Amino acid sequence: MRTIVQGGTIVNEGRTFDGTIVIEDGKITQIIQGNKDPEASSDEVIDASGCFVLPGIIDDHVHFREPGLKEKADIDTESRAAAAGGVTTYFDMPNTVPQTTTLEALEGKFALAAEKSHVNYSFFFGATNDNISLFEQLDPHRIPGIKLFMGSSTGNMLVDHRESLEQLFSSAKLPIMAHCEDTAIINRNMAMAKEKYGDDPKVIHHPEIRSEEACYESTHLAVELATKHHARLHIAHLTTAKELDLLPTNHSSHLSNITAEATVSHLYFCDRDYVSLGTRIKCNPAIKTERDREALQQALCDGRITVIGTDHAPHLLSQKEGGCAKAVSGMPMIQFSLVTMLELVDNGILSLERLVELMCHNPARLFEVRHRGFIREGYQADLVLVRPNTAWVCTKSMILSKCGWSPMEGHMFLWRVERTLCNGHTVYADGVVDSDYIGQPVVFR
Repeated sequence: MRTIVQGGTIVNEGRTFDGTIVIEDGKITQIIQGNKDPEASSDEVIDASGCFVLPGIIDDHVHFREPGLKEKADIDTESRAAAAGGVTTYFDMPNTVPQTTTLEALEGKFALAAEKSHVNYSFFFGATNDNISLFEQLDPHRIPGIKLFMGSSTGNMLVDHRESLEQLFSSAKLPIMAHCEDTAIINRNMAMAKEKYGDDPKVIHHPEIRSEEACYESTHLAVELATKHHARLHIAHLTTAKELDLLPTNHSSHLSNITAEATVSHLYFCDRDYVSLGTRIKCNPAIKTERDREALQQALCDGRITVIGTDHAPHLLSQKEGGCAKAVSGMPMIQFSLVTMLELVDNGILSLERLVELMCHNPARLFEVRHRGFIREGYQADLVLVRPNTAWVCTKSMILSKCGWSPMEGHMFLWRVERTLCNGHTVYADGVVDSDYIGQPVVFR
């Protein structure tokens, strides 16, 4: 099968240029700059006129809920949403039922994805206080890393023993992706809030409970441990300006051993949005102040933030009822992550080239993804075509996530995902996902 993507503007590795991409058997075989036509004929010609052609988005942080929580989401529905959003690869988190803290549970997830995932996939292995001995049995070519909850109430996945943390950071050969919040501080803040506001404080108090202090103290400890043991630390969903002070600026493509992710939600929303969106934007760590959001946006361009992910975490709307104590935390974002970040491009917060660096190249570099994340000859043909200056409003009927809602409902976007190619196959176009297509397991290192 030979496919040609022509007429578009390619954005890749800091360059933007008109060109043609030739795909054979799922891989990019030729990149032709300018308006030259390929010499050989093709089976399929995709007209990308008026579109920007980007590498497929790699989302390093999703919760697709399967197995065990299928009333909220499953691999089939959420990978459809990913395809519609231009996301061709995702890494799923371990806090499912059962938790991905055993080798058997990890294999079970791979088996499910091989049957149901419409884009490429892999899975983090979850750390506990007592499963560190399993790390040496993990295949480094199959998974991106270890997920560490340094602040969590998710079963036994809170690793809070100093001895266990020291052992984890000293023994892990894979990247450690850490959720950093100090549970003792959060519990103290919740007790104070309940005393002041009642048993279920309004959601506007969520960033006071999951506070800057709770985030900073935990992130500081993670950085200290990673530095001490020369571990590779990737800080998930960083939320505060103060935490950014713990990170070096980096203007090169070479990544340090300590990196950080910002999520679309924390880059787009701030605490003022609780008034209109309520618990729909309740997540952990909490969305914080406008100043914090501006600091995160600035850090996209000075290298302190390495990756943009989503922390896509669907819940039923009925589970989002209540306030800080009763409403669950998390929101679905993967279908609208790229177009939301393209709005930041339009607003001058970052360039299109830098967006591609943060959402495609850097996830591939950080986790050493083999032959994905770039538009290069010999690489898998994971591509997304996006069209600018195309106004549309997000409606409930468009939402592909199983939970059936989005905090972006009613929002007008000015960019549209026209087509998503996964391994050279059109998995999404004209509003339709190819439900017969199954993506590939990601290979690392």
